[in-house]
Amino acid sequence: MKDTILITGATAGIGYEMAVLLASQKFDLVLVARQPERLHQIKTKLEQEHNIKVHVFSKDLADPTQAMQLYEEVRKDGIAVTMLVNNAGTGIYGDFINTDLQAELRMIELNIASVVTLTKLFIQDMIVRKSGRIMNVASLLSFLPFPYYSVYSATKAFVLAFSETLAAELEGSGVTVTTLCPGPVDTAFNTDAMWKTNAYKANKPMPASTVAKQGVELLLKGKGKKIVGFNNWFISNLPRITPDGIMMKIKKKLASQQSSR
Repeated sequence: MKDTILITGATAGIGYEMAVLLASQKFDLVLVARQPERLHQIKTKLEQEHNIKVHVFSKDLADPTQAMQLYEEVRKDGIAVTMLVNNAGTGIYGDFINTDLQAELRMIELNIASVVTLTKLFIQDMIVRKSGRIMNVASLLSFLPFPYYSVYSATKAFVLAFSETLAAELEGSGVTVTTLCPGPVDTAFNTDAMWKTNAYKANKPMPASTVAKQGVELLLKGKGKKIVGFNNWFISNLPRITPDGIMMKIKKKLASQQSSR
């Protein structure tokens, strides 16, 4: 059976770049995002350039019912998803007391609930086939929760914990769960406020294509988690050698805007 890879958040950033790379390797794709016109543009481009099959589904995965609808529609269309990339996600930067509650609740649905839902549903079919691969996109902040990213950091810590424990449960099943943990990435994810932080000056965002290349390698052949880039790996390990109180002060300084705090 030919592999078919489902990617959420596939119209931009890491998801789009992964789709391009996987298409060049002749994998059939299922691409999911909110923008139907952009999805169909990508479908046409990849099918014409690489002679593959691309299925597209316009879904807002911040709506908890749409993740379930996605699975049902994929099954109804007779598509056997052999690999799943839970890439869709969003972030909010700012003082928690001032950020928008509804936006944060939608972020929790997208970053956590949709990951759990899609993993739960598609993994059942993988278990029956005794083969499959799932890659969840977490973050450097999974290891290093930053002030002013309080809810986002928590969602990505969940993704990492969920992925690692699920991977342990599935040992010997033929199904592999991995976690991609990028640091800052140069995508539309970043707001003007994020670009002004000390962290972005000290640790320049990587091109999405660089992160996607390592993501594809992890998805197809890897195990465990992958922190993208030596600087990010080093930063992720600082809490092991730095007292908690000092570490949080460092993180607060990094997450602050250059001249505002």
